[in-house]
Amino acid sequence: MKTTILLSLMFAGVAFAGFEKWTNKDGKTADLELVKVVEKDGEKAGEFKMRNGKTVTLKVSELSEEAGEKIEAWEAPAAEVEGKESVFDKVLDGNLVKLDGKSLKKFEMTERPKKYYVFYYTASWCGPCQQFTPSLVEFYNEHKTDNFELVLITSDQDEDAMEQYAAEKKMPWPQLKFKDAPKFKKEFDHGVTGIPSVIVCDLEGKNLGNMRDLAALEKFVK
Repeated sequence: MKTTILLSLMFAGVAFAGFEKWTNKDGKTADLELVKVVEKDGEKAGEFKMRNGKTVTLKVSELSEEAGEKIEAWEAPAAEVEGKESVFDKVLDGNLVKLDGKSLKKFEMTERPKKYYVFYYTASWCGPCQQFTPSLVEFYNEHKTDNFELVLITSDQDEDAMEQYAAEKKMPWPQLKFKDAPKFKKEFDHGVTGIPSVIVCDLEGKNLGNMRDLAALEKFVK
């Protein structure tokens, strides 16, 4: 009863500038600020800030279909990334995925590498890449430090192939989203003429060379 009264009061109120309009299942609207999405009684719910500063939690089932879809699709703002900035941040931030089980899921980098980015240009259809990748996976797992981060830049033809390749090889590193790979290649011309290529760059973007020789790569990432 208390929840019903609260919902009625909220969604019968006056709209306030700066708050997004939300509609409940009865068609009443109120301007609320969505703070975060949580689980309540086994379903997703939005935790909202009201104009008076108080908060209220509304389940998807208490909202209109459109509002419920917004809750389902909501993503938390990216956390602030610590560490020295690089020329690659504007392309990488918010556009990375990483293997989680057998699927590529959104990945937020919480700390930037101290010295280098290593960009792995590869694709599932590339025979030499298939042979080389297991060695690079082993290298990464053994030598990963906060001095560097490896980011895969795909040349696959679709997202499914990119994901299957990552799962088959148990890739431990982040990857640039499929849709953003062409933009990255256009903005940062690393002189890649064939794959696999392992390009080491400093944070200012200087290309330090193609390090397919993992012994040579090790000297950079220690």
